[in-house]
Amino acid sequence: MSQSDFDRLAASKYLSLTTFRKSGAAVATPVWLAADGDLLYVITESGAGKAKRLRNSGRVMLAPCDSRGRLNGDPVEGTGRVLDNPDDVKAVLERIEKRYGLMAKLMGLVRTVRRTKTPQVGLELTVGTPLAE
Repeated sequence: MSQSDFDRLAASKYLSLTTFRKSGAAVATPVWLAADGDLLYVITESGAGKAKRLRNSGRVMLAPCDSRGRLNGDPVEGTGRVLDNPDDVKAVLERIEKRYGLMAKLMGLVRTVRRTKTPQVGLELTVGTPLAE
């Protein structure tokens, strides 16, 4: 992993997270992120496509982007895994809330008002060489 690649991604307000279907087709999604140590974290619903695709293949491409997913820099390869242990998910939520403050808290409130019952999972991302498949 290049430290400059990690720093560039960690500093970005949004991350383009590209996961891969079983067919190999790439699917990019702009997400919020939080860094801790040399790992990046994302929160999503357990049934979201990106979580499903990560369960099938840990290969990801990561790039800084804007809120609409337009890239602001070159993508780098990485690996990802789904964290579904409740303590891990809580830790990821806390990291996201710490970074995004009021906006993250408002998104949580929207989930509550909508009575969203779908559990959330964390995604743990590593910048660097993808997993061997």
